Amino acid sequence: MCAKNDQQYGAMPLSYAENLRNIVLAKLRAETNPERARQQQLYMKSEMPYYGLSVPRCRRIAHEMLRDNPPQNSLAWVSLILLLWRDATHREERYVAIELLLHKKFAHWLGTDLLPVLEEMVVTGAWWDYVDALAARGVGTMLANDPIQTRRTLYKWAKDQNIWKRRVAILAQLKSKTNTDVELLSKCIKPSIGHSEFFLRKGIGWALREYSKTDPDWVKEFVEKHPDLSDLSRREALKHIARA
Repeated sequence: MCAKNDQQYGAMPLSYAENLRNIVLAKLRAETNPERARQQQLYMKSEMPYYGLSVPRCRRIAHEMLRDNPPQNSLAWVSLILLLWRDATHREERYVAIELLLHKKFAHWLGTDLLPVLEEMVVTGAWWDYVDALAARGVGTMLANDPIQTRRTLYKWAKDQNIWKRRVAILAQLKSKTNTDVELLSKCIKPSIGHSEFFLRKGIGWALREYSKTDPDWVKEFVEKHPDLSDLSRREALKHIARA
């Protein structure tokens, strides 16, 4: 673990984490599909190889692990997640780590004390397949559990030099629907409006498009007030409104 997280969580119950990681690796290796793994790696433009399993299968493996070997406390849970993430040799190991983190049964453990863990996963993962799940399902849950502290963090991330932290801030409320904090959404989008990065422009459009299903008038007004939105962001934001 990085020093910051080590100090925060203290001595971790590594025996639980190591045992569970070995079970996860055995399951993943038993289902290796070399041809599918090659195609996945090419599609994702990943330096890290694949075993050849689907994300839904990784999700089931994670759920089986927690069902059969539930952690006694949040320290054991976090230690398993970080061990899988940091020692990963194949991308599916990190998919399992994400699904462990985002399991609904342990959503009450997703408080702002875990922001350093999630931040590490975002920064070191640095690609959309990791980051988007961590944003919508991870930070989104944190926002519901502790809105004040999470908002403060997202305001900072929205202006961060790291594009993936910015994308998390933009997409954090993707599943919030009527609970969306529009002031937060607006403040997280605005710093990236003029950014040339594709993943930020796409993220802005996606966030606005999803919220347009709840409040199309707000989205339409936001787009009209920000003529400097990229064509990509604008097109994505208005996609459902244009069809209405």
